[in-house]
Amino acid sequence: MSRIGKKPVEIPKGVTITLNGSHVKVKGPKGELERTMHKNMTVAQVEDQIVVTRPDDQKDNRALHGLTRALIQNMVIGVTEGYKKTLQLVGVGYKAEMKGKSLELTVGFSHPVLFGAAEGVSVSVLAKENKVVIEGIDKQAVGEAAVRIRRVRPPEPYKGKGIKYENEIIQRKAGKTAGA
Repeated sequence: MSRIGKKPVEIPKGVTITLNGSHVKVKGPKGELERTMHKNMTVAQVEDQIVVTRPDDQKDNRALHGLTRALIQNMVIGVTEGYKKTLQLVGVGYKAEMKGKSLELTVGFSHPVLFGAAEGVSVSVLAKENKVVIEGIDKQAVGEAAVRIRRVRPPEPYKGKGIKYENEIIQRKAGKTAGA
């Protein structure tokens, strides 16, 4: 039995969940999320909890069981607390600034790189600390936006220059040594 899938999802105060077959709609203080779950999974509300059950022990259904429960849990956390990722720019002359609703990155190319934020995701810049903060209620959208920004200039292993996650540790490599 799935360890994650058999745990019920607690519904906090201020959150309403609407179930319509395999369609789940979660509404909370920060916003509203909806998603259609796999048709094999049964999602039911028991008092102030959401319970996910599977029809049998086939491998696909066991995998979907935990996934479905985790997706619903992420939706509940998103509408109550929200999600946040912080990226750090490391390198001389590397900077980020907001131009209207777009993020402009100057990261060592001959031209600045413009990044438009996705729907439901807000991007802000902490200029003094050289950090970019991505926030939103959808965990997947926040993570995808962070990955797209990081992909512009991933950190390199020799000097550590590039765009990295705030708590990411870059494995350094030794540079070339002069032969004698």
